[in-house]
Amino acid sequence: MIDSKPIYEETIRVNNYECDFNQTLKPAAFFQHLTEAAGIHATQLGAGFDVLYAQNLFWVHSRMKIQFYRFPRVDDRVTIRTWPKTIQQKLFFIRDYEMFDAQGQRVAAATSAWLIINATTRRMIPPQSLNLNLPTHDRIGLDEPLERIGLAKDGQERLCVRAAYSAVDMLGHVNNSRYVEWICDAFPMETFKQHKLDWLQINYDHEIRPGEEVAVLANPTERDANLWALEGVNRSNDTRAFESAVHWQD
Repeated sequence: MIDSKPIYEETIRVNNYECDFNQTLKPAAFFQHLTEAAGIHATQLGAGFDVLYAQNLFWVHSRMKIQFYRFPRVDDRVTIRTWPKTIQQKLFFIRDYEMFDAQGQRVAAATSAWLIINATTRRMIPPQSLNLNLPTHDRIGLDEPLERIGLAKDGQERLCVRAAYSAVDMLGHVNNSRYVEWICDAFPMETFKQHKLDWLQINYDHEIRPGEEVAVLANPTERDANLWALEGVNRSNDTRAFESAVHWQD
């Protein structure tokens, strides 16, 4: 049964296995919860995984930016809200998010861009050619355009990983939240002890398949020492898997 409510809401508890040494929710866990809420809402709107996959289609997370206001702690209860916002550039399905603590204060806000891909050809399908009637809402979670980042330049290799079983999702490629884990792992522990993560944007360029090797390159930008540019380079096929920008607070 289709539920056409334009805004989806759920309350979750922060689990200990999602938290870091500060006993606060890890950045990748934010991404996991937000994208899971998006998937549940898409299903309620009649455009979930099973419906699309039956048509040889699937959703692909293309871009996401999240602003962190506070990091919830173990056992905190937080409420997630998400909704389709608009279609951008006649190609991207834009979906926004908000996360609140038990007192109703914002914990995080995010905006994301999604594509629908043909499972066989891996080509993007224009929204106007699909029989989807997704409701949109003019509420704004994070008012960001999600353009190309374009900051990465001569980055230093900070991490090199090979995609294996634990990183791969139902579609047979690396899960989007695993990229965020790699981005965080590109910074030393001292960075997380001395600074607070302010915001993070990631643009996914090319999927990573099992067995492929990815190097994460990072460099601080010239305009702001707290703004870092990162990119994931697929060493197995010489493509860029993702680009990212990370901003820290002192």
